[in-house]
Amino acid sequence: MSTVSDQFGRSLRDLRISVTDRCNFRCCYCMPRDVFGTDFPFMDRSELLTFEEITRLARVFAGLGVRKLRLTGGEPLLRHGIERLVEQLVGIDGVDDVAMTTNGSLLAKKAPALRDAGLTRVTVSLDSLDAQTFRAMSDVKIPVSRVLEGITAAADAGLTPVKVNTVVKRGVNDGQGILDLAAFGREHGYIVRFIEFMDVGDTNSWRMDEVVPAAEIVDAINAAWPLEPVDPTYIGEVAARYRYLDGAGEVGVITSITQPFCGTCTRARLSAKGELYTCLFSGRGHDLRAPLREGAGDDEIERRITDIWRRRTDRYSAQRTTVTLGLPKVEMSYIGG
Repeated sequence: MSTVSDQFGRSLRDLRISVTDRCNFRCCYCMPRDVFGTDFPFMDRSELLTFEEITRLARVFAGLGVRKLRLTGGEPLLRHGIERLVEQLVGIDGVDDVAMTTNGSLLAKKAPALRDAGLTRVTVSLDSLDAQTFRAMSDVKIPVSRVLEGITAAADAGLTPVKVNTVVKRGVNDGQGILDLAAFGREHGYIVRFIEFMDVGDTNSWRMDEVVPAAEIVDAINAAWPLEPVDPTYIGEVAARYRYLDGAGEVGVITSITQPFCGTCTRARLSAKGELYTCLFSGRGHDLRAPLREGAGDDEIERRITDIWRRRTDRYSAQRTTVTLGLPKVEMSYIGG
């Protein structure tokens, strides 16, 4: 195994793998319906990386130091036979952790099979426990109860610790909504992580005045249930962690807007059609599918990835200005957030 570092000395340790650009939700901050409507040209199946192609690339990434894999989308559970991919990925030498981020709507049916295939744990996106607010943010008729059933099924299957990701928008799901989700996590032993509304992609109509700063979120929770900060569990962990002083677990905040963590970012992202992105806010990807399908050997693919990562200088969140806000960015649904 070799390791590779970028221009700022950041190692390549984590790979997020998008398995589809499709989703059955139309969340306002990710896939707004007025853009991703019935006529939106999603990828043809032939454009998607096959499971064997994904596994081959993941094996090359593992040889460069990647230890954590996360399956994303779109909604990864829409990809037929996803359990087979999990089985292939967990068998890669050097990979310690294979996880998944999902909206949870299909998780109740899938959780046991995913665990049997070797999936380590899941993170479920859940923006509100209130049915009306949930529907407003997800923009679908799927009830919040189905997501809650999926979370319960994941915990019962042993896909733990279950994490719940909540994107917070001011005036939509802040205030009591934050405390309700924190209480939900405390009661059931889930790790709830509140995410500052981010300027990802070009279609989510991001505005700074809709961002609820992480410090405000922490203060609100601390006032209800006192907290203390917890050290990161590994270099590159994106969530700032806090422990409840009464022993009822922990909570986290992801602070890309107000407290950027670019300096420790170890993540690469692979799109569903095989493009490598070195930042969530990238304007373009690097095609790995073409050389893969044209017969390139693993050594050549490794050289391509190494060259891309070594030239990496991404630190969008740390540089965020009126200039960077005007740059084109890939949509979050395309590379899995």
